[in-house]
Amino acid sequence: MTPVALNLGGGTNSVALAVEAVRRGLRIDVALFADTGGEWPETYGYLWGFAGWLERHGIPVVAVRATLHGVDTTLEEHSARHDRMPSKAYGRKSCSLRFKRDPIEKWIRARWPAGPVVRILGYDADEPQRARLTPDERWLWSYPLIDWRMGREECAESIMRAGLPLPGKSACFYCPSARPLEVNELADKHPALFARGLAMEAAARPTMRGRVKGLGSDFSWASVERSRRMQTALPIAREAADPCGCYEGARDADLAFTAGYCGQWAHDIEPGSGGEWPLWGAPSKPSAHQTSMFGRTP
Repeated sequence: MTPVALNLGGGTNSVALAVEAVRRGLRIDVALFADTGGEWPETYGYLWGFAGWLERHGIPVVAVRATLHGVDTTLEEHSARHDRMPSKAYGRKSCSLRFKRDPIEKWIRARWPAGPVVRILGYDADEPQRARLTPDERWLWSYPLIDWRMGREECAESIMRAGLPLPGKSACFYCPSARPLEVNELADKHPALFARGLAMEAAARPTMRGRVKGLGSDFSWASVERSRRMQTALPIAREAADPCGCYEGARDADLAFTAGYCGQWAHDIEPGSGGEWPLWGAPSKPSAHQTSMFGRTP
């Protein structure tokens, strides 16, 4: 039987994917969470509760971390060691590869050295362009949310129909993709974490070149701090809280059934009858759904 591993990021998409797997009776042998050591405290709290829910439904959760020179290392520790910011601030993506993808694949290779392994990823129907990975002798890829036509709002609805709390956005608190509004939110909720981000940025100042202005890449966290100081002295209104480009969630008003929704981990759902995960890749003739999602005709 081919092993099945879910990438569990802790955001709405991967949580909904796990909920749907239980609801549909689809097997998951392990849900893997790549811990960079820098998630928001709310994400860690959510994952603690959700891991217990998954365990009750027969899905074990394993947290993995990157190892450098044989020692578990967080992204923040690695950045401090080299007086640099995460690579995303410089326009690269090696931070997510080194501290998320690689630890997960290392764990899978150790657990199932022979392969292949079905890898379940939570790209949703609003972002089919991300489903680019093709199968090889080691990995068989599945993007079920796309096949099930579940966008972000449908994912939120799935979680709420299960009676579970909605997760927030999953990201490192010092992520360079965070916009000023999110940095302000961090400073409001977790000033100690905001101070650590400022310290990371200050230490990396000599590495900033060209358009790189700070931890926000095109803006500095120091400028956010200065703006906050001015706003405490002057009655300047903050910008409206518009969702960011990677927002995961749905407004309660969009969901008619939410009147009785309580969001408690005690809720269980009846498992489905089972089936097979939809696999993507290079079949002899792509399905009409897969091709239409990319604007092609079979």
